[in-house]
Amino acid sequence: MNVIIVTACPSGVATTFLAARGLERAATRRGWKPFVEMHSQLEPLVPLDKATIDAADLVVVATSAPVPLERFVGKRVYQATIAQALPEPDAFLARAESQAATLPQAAGRGGLEATSKAPAPASAQGQKKLVAITACPTGVAHTFMAAEALTQAASGLGYPIRVETQGSVGAQNKLTAEEIRNADAVILACDIEVDTSRFAGKRVWRTSTGTALKKSTQTIQDALEKAQVQGGGTGSAETPAGSGGGGAPGARRGPYKHLLTGVSFMLPMVVAGGLLIALSFVFGIEAFKEEGSLAAALMRVGGGTAFKLMVPLLAGYIAYSIADRPGITPGMIGGYLASELGAGFLGGIAAGFIAGYSARLLSRSLKLPVSVESLKPILIIPLVASLLTGLVMIYVIGTPVAAIMSSLTTFLKNMGSGNAIMLGALLGAMMCFDLGGPVNKAAYTFGVGLLAEGGAGAQLPMAAIMAAGMVPPLGLGVASLLARAKFSEPEREAGKASLVLGLCFISEGAIPFMAKDPFRVIPTCMVGGAITGALSMFFGVQLMAPHGGLFVLLIPHAVSHVALYLLALAIGTGIIGGGYALLKTGKAEMPEATEQPRNAPVAARPP
Repeated sequence: MNVIIVTACPSGVATTFLAARGLERAATRRGWKPFVEMHSQLEPLVPLDKATIDAADLVVVATSAPVPLERFVGKRVYQATIAQALPEPDAFLARAESQAATLPQAAGRGGLEATSKAPAPASAQGQKKLVAITACPTGVAHTFMAAEALTQAASGLGYPIRVETQGSVGAQNKLTAEEIRNADAVILACDIEVDTSRFAGKRVWRTSTGTALKKSTQTIQDALEKAQVQGGGTGSAETPAGSGGGGAPGARRGPYKHLLTGVSFMLPMVVAGGLLIALSFVFGIEAFKEEGSLAAALMRVGGGTAFKLMVPLLAGYIAYSIADRPGITPGMIGGYLASELGAGFLGGIAAGFIAGYSARLLSRSLKLPVSVESLKPILIIPLVASLLTGLVMIYVIGTPVAAIMSSLTTFLKNMGSGNAIMLGALLGAMMCFDLGGPVNKAAYTFGVGLLAEGGAGAQLPMAAIMAAGMVPPLGLGVASLLARAKFSEPEREAGKASLVLGLCFISEGAIPFMAKDPFRVIPTCMVGGAITGALSMFFGVQLMAPHGGLFVLLIPHAVSHVALYLLALAIGTGIIGGGYALLKTGKAEMPEATEQPRNAPVAARPP
């Protein structure tokens, strides 16, 4: 029998891949001939051709995101959520064979929009509706994994939910005014500040992407029980921590969140600039010195423009996170001054906080007559806050911070092998401690800042940081292959996805394993990461681009000592893979892969 398998999840990353592979193998075991269509970011979409569709005896649609079904009108189709397909693919296909029905024309026109969620139980019909926003500093993994987790948890509990992701490509699945108006609670699973003016008067629950990912069911329940009504305002700054916006232990507020907001807006600039600089080296390390050449143009765009804008962007959006729009102007002015004074990214961070808090103080304390109140956000606050920030940077902050940056650069230039190994080990262990959390982001921000500053030795830490960030998902993927008997089927599938994510420098691929077995996974990863970082520094590897994973090696001269860099990666991967394969005991499902909330009709989210 010919069977078509279609899988899709909100993020299009791990779950889409895992469900497709599991169902494909299950179909093969039943003697069927499967044809798979994955709506995934891991592989380009290859739509099924008409001949394959015409020859199909059964179409199995396992999705939690809208997929057009017009192609399958008149075919026997079985539709269900992707969460139902993952735990027991064989049983899922048995149900599909027995329960499939011919798809009518009306259903084909409607796609899967109305049926992509699991049917709610009778007790939940017409009850609570939820909307959510997820956002992390890099806008890559945590943003979409948290969205997927919330979708699956809400489906398992029988609550309709719509999740807007504010990732690196901007807002996707944007919430409509009607959806917000009809929602009983709003979940903000965000590690950065987002505009919350749309939710004035709604019950809002704030948490982090990590909490939403690891404790998705609890997050849904907390939102319904503990969310508080948010007051009015024009942006994120109007809802201070602990006030009407609701809160949770995992919801980071205050300076750290403001810093992550600045880093989030800065990263695309740094990545673009770094890769452009790396591309200029394709023509030779010194080729950019030849005026009028393409290499010189690439260096000018990347190093001369993008990297110069990095610090003003960082400072401007730190200030924006604190004071909303009035903070952008003084923040960027302060950041530019930090660059000009040689204070670098440390000066930019200081400028962002000075500008943001001064703008917020003026916004809240300065009372003006109604007739001139409109001038405050566009004239008075930017003028006064810019003046204050600029003077403080020039006369107070700039010189000592510039001295610190100079000392740091001198240390990197002159450090011996012992200091290099210690620094690499420290940065490597930090990258592996929380896999995308605050410690990981602190190490990454340090490396990015030094890379943008340039100078001798500035590229060494970035190489150690990226290598150490790659080895946890790579190592745990290897462990799932080395000790197959100790890993359940969903864990082995997660291991394959982890390998792919690791190659792309997405450390979050190891999160499902860390969430299930933190006391073995975290120490093992930290040891492997520390050794990887130390070896990278010892070998003197320099990395010109701040992201890209193993694929950066395709750019000539982007990485020095390529063979030694690969050796460091292989050793770190082997330590984590072999170490965890030995330490792991038993055979257990991934977190929430088989767990179901009480009285829930479908399985909760897969890894």
